[in-house]
Amino acid sequence: MATLLATPLFSPLPFSPARNGLSCSKLRIGSKNGRILNSNGAQKLNLSKLSQSKRFLHMGSSKEMSFERKLSVQAMDDGAGTGTTSSTLSSNVFAITHLLVSLGIILAADYFLKQAFLAASIKFPSALFGMFCIFSVLMIFVSVVPAAANGLMNFFEPAFLFIQRWLPLFYVPSLVVLPLSVRDIPAASGVKICYIVAGGWLASLCVAGFTAIAVRKMVKTEMTEAEPMAKPSPFSTVELWSWSGIFVVSFVGALFYPNSLGTSARTCLPFLLSSTVLGYIVGTGLPSAIKKVFHPIICCALSAVLAALAFGYASGSGLDPVLGNYLTKVASDPGAGDILMGFLGSVILSFAFSMFKQRKLVKRHAAEIFTSVIVSTVFSLYSTALVGRLVGLEPSLTVSILPRCITVALALSIVSLFEGTNSSLTAAVVVVTGLIGANFVQVVLDKLRLRDPIARGIATASSAHGLGTAALSAKEPEALPFCAIAYALTGIFGSLLCSVPAVRQSLLAVVG
Repeated sequence: MATLLATPLFSPLPFSPARNGLSCSKLRIGSKNGRILNSNGAQKLNLSKLSQSKRFLHMGSSKEMSFERKLSVQAMDDGAGTGTTSSTLSSNVFAITHLLVSLGIILAADYFLKQAFLAASIKFPSALFGMFCIFSVLMIFVSVVPAAANGLMNFFEPAFLFIQRWLPLFYVPSLVVLPLSVRDIPAASGVKICYIVAGGWLASLCVAGFTAIAVRKMVKTEMTEAEPMAKPSPFSTVELWSWSGIFVVSFVGALFYPNSLGTSARTCLPFLLSSTVLGYIVGTGLPSAIKKVFHPIICCALSAVLAALAFGYASGSGLDPVLGNYLTKVASDPGAGDILMGFLGSVILSFAFSMFKQRKLVKRHAAEIFTSVIVSTVFSLYSTALVGRLVGLEPSLTVSILPRCITVALALSIVSLFEGTNSSLTAAVVVVTGLIGANFVQVVLDKLRLRDPIARGIATASSAHGLGTAALSAKEPEALPFCAIAYALTGIFGSLLCSVPAVRQSLLAVVG
């Protein structure tokens, strides 16, 4: 096609007297003035005029050839551009469909497991059971059909990266509704809780870190490179402006039509959700120096509270009803916080993929990882119970903060095993513990002279779960695999431990 387009429409033909109706026998060239004369000596053509005409024909044909070449190149460029645009569009559609399907399967699995466990009155965390099932299937596949295991990992990778990208956002609802959660807690008890949380974080960090160092000195296992872990993409300007548009439109709509979506919680959901997401996007884009003090989660929670405050003031309803609509805890009438916390089960299921990817690392450093995680988890639970009793904290509040070093999804499952607990306080304490770790973990590890990447990773994740893990791994990528494994195993072992009735009874006995 390109050759055909490049061929000129008009080709220059060589001048021939015969083609101009002239006979060569009848032509003779005169010596004077270069004129062509016929046999009778009459002047017929002027050679100079013919040469000019010929040059003109060649120039015209050259211009036509140049024009045709330009048309050809432009046509090829247009075709390539159209093909590229079409290919990019189709790949984007495929990527979005892939994400929706893989994430949808994980969310559906989490939902059906919850319903099944509720129907069977099983108190064991359903998401944890699902995680074990996924991990077992992957291990069986890799032993029998390795290609199937790799295919399964590749299929769920978009969902895994999505969860990683938005993970801190799922912790935010407990901070947003914190004013409602702590309203009935006396100020003296609040101070005691803060003391337990801050001191407990430091103690758990030391126990996990020094246990890992001690075991490493005994086993003397050399470090090897871990499997590279994919990082989620940063947020784009398009995402920022898109969420901003959703916020403005939904805020104004909810203000003028308060029950347009049926209930006030549903009507407030779009602008409260978009304000939370906007706060997180803006918070992650702040300079590192500012993020040390003003963590993206704080920015995220503050953004949602300010949006609720603005709506409460503009509508005349006040702050409390809007915060109540943020986290309703009613499945039939969810708020923005309920939507976000609905992903917590999928976070636990995603642990199966991260553990499978780092299975060689877990096997090689099993002694350091499992010993440190077990010792740290037991210490965290029982030391919290003991200190709560020593400082005179109310038993119900002490039990509510027992899983302070365990990720929110499993911490909520743990406190649900006890009676009379405050789940909102549990979530808030877990998030605050993570924020303390995120801001101070690197400095404290340096002061304690814990320089081994394995010890630093395990100590961080065992004391400050996901938020501490994200903060340390951003600056020390070599510690990320150990952070990820310890982060998952701490929650898993804590849940397994508290699922044993004898352990729960012993904790309650310590609490008093």
